[in-house]
Amino acid sequence: MNPTALQYLLAAVVVLPLLGAAGALLPAPPGLKGRNPGQAVLRHGVTVTGVVLAAALALAAGFDHDHPARMQATTDISWIPALDIRIHLGVDGISLPLVVLTALLTFLCALYSYFHMPKGPSPKAFVALLLTLEAGTLASFAVLDLMLFFLAFEMVLIPMYFLIARWGGAEKQAAAWKFILYTLLGSVVMLLGLLLIGVKSGTFDMVALATDNGPKAQLSHTVQLLAVLAIGIGLAVKSPLWPLHSWLPDAHTAAPTVGSVLLAGVLLKMGTYGFVRIALPITPEGMHTFAPYLAALAAIGIIYGSLACLALVRKGAGGDLKRLIAYSSVGHMGFVLLGIASMTPTGVNGALFANIAHGLITGLLFFLVGALKDRYGSTDLDTLSRPSPDHRPSTSGSAAPLPYGTGAALYGKAPRFGGLLAFGAVASLGLPGLAGFWGEMLAMFGAFRPAAGLSRPAFLTFMALAGLGTLLTAAYLLLVVRRVCMGGTPAAVEPAPAVEEGIATAAEAATTAPAVPAPVIPDIARYEYAAWTPLAVLTVLAGLWPAALLGLTDPAVQQLLGGGK
Repeated sequence: MNPTALQYLLAAVVVLPLLGAAGALLPAPPGLKGRNPGQAVLRHGVTVTGVVLAAALALAAGFDHDHPARMQATTDISWIPALDIRIHLGVDGISLPLVVLTALLTFLCALYSYFHMPKGPSPKAFVALLLTLEAGTLASFAVLDLMLFFLAFEMVLIPMYFLIARWGGAEKQAAAWKFILYTLLGSVVMLLGLLLIGVKSGTFDMVALATDNGPKAQLSHTVQLLAVLAIGIGLAVKSPLWPLHSWLPDAHTAAPTVGSVLLAGVLLKMGTYGFVRIALPITPEGMHTFAPYLAALAAIGIIYGSLACLALVRKGAGGDLKRLIAYSSVGHMGFVLLGIASMTPTGVNGALFANIAHGLITGLLFFLVGALKDRYGSTDLDTLSRPSPDHRPSTSGSAAPLPYGTGAALYGKAPRFGGLLAFGAVASLGLPGLAGFWGEMLAMFGAFRPAAGLSRPAFLTFMALAGLGTLLTAAYLLLVVRRVCMGGTPAAVEPAPAVEEGIATAAEAATTAPAVPAPVIPDIARYEYAAWTPLAVLTVLAGLWPAALLGLTDPAVQQLLGGGK
């Protein structure tokens, strides 16, 4: 495709969501208001995100796949000459998959919301915030100037804060404040590191800084150490890296369904993308020094996330399924950070692959859990796994019913829903042949033979911990499938004295009492098929054909780690 056409396509991908957000706040034109005042603006959200997705797919189709290491669709315009800050856009094999993933997930969220708008204030504000969030995320993956990256990085915080605080569930205000405080504090520290690089090198241009013979040569070892420490803290909060992860479970639990999908699917990737795009190529000496510590914290995060999930899924623990998937993200993103810390092409390629796989699989899981909550009114695992067959009143003589719960048992009540939830679970645990397998395997291969100068015994230890994490992940996800999809076993009922004259035993009373039918649970609706099927299909395709993604990332990673050569 013509380079100018690609340039316009990338600019459109970044700018259209912002224009759409402004348009969402305007009154709907006569004749387009639909059945109710909110329908037109929700349709507007679907249309804008659909156009952005089409532009992103056209960009991917026109991308020169024979030279994925080269920056393409570039725009370079001076913005603030005094500080040498430029509007510099471009994509390569590293950023292009993330741009397409962001456009896809946002479109699916807009489509889902059109049919199932979360409870809250005006749909106008909801759509405007959703589109602003998309614009900031897409810009983060497309900009090639450190200051623009920071602005885009911060741009997503306010929309996500309001999506949680206004359309979230229980304890949404506390979760929203925790999210904004953690991420803002991390961003302030990151800004100091970015400014240090710009001041010492004389430029904020990420492409120029990534070359060995460019301005990076002016960054001393001490400057690189300070820059990596400051930038790494900000990126680690967003990733999230243990122990800076504690905002994530609360945010996911309180967020509306589409908020959780976008938070897990794309916002977390901004942190790991920053490590690959900024820390590895621009400050390699500082990254080399801190890599063992990053790997150690990543390995701890893998184990910690898995153990937290096992504690939540335990019977009687009162664990929340949405919270469990949030903690699983801590473990999965630990594999991404472990691959980055290895500083090898194998590990970094695995990290980038795991980024995309996590976005697809965890996005699907959050969609499913949100729909499960809509059907049952709860995501409490004890409630979901407590059986609810056609049951009878209590045999104890009291008016209270037996302690049956909603009893998901999805295989029997909603088999397609249960099958898709089981599919998401086995994809998340890394079943070979699905997308979750390749990234985590390559990340561990990278830790098996880390970059020269890194302690191999230490990284072998981290690899062993990551391997243990895969076993723990399989354990808790299979338990989730067992409890939610298959249901539990009702507790035995002790015989009680007869409750009415003429009835010899409580068992006979139970036999004669009318059964209370279990509620009918709807299976997957058509709009849910439309929103979820692309994620399931791409999960299978990425697992069966990993070369499609690795063929894009590997040349770009080789050049990035080679100092632009």
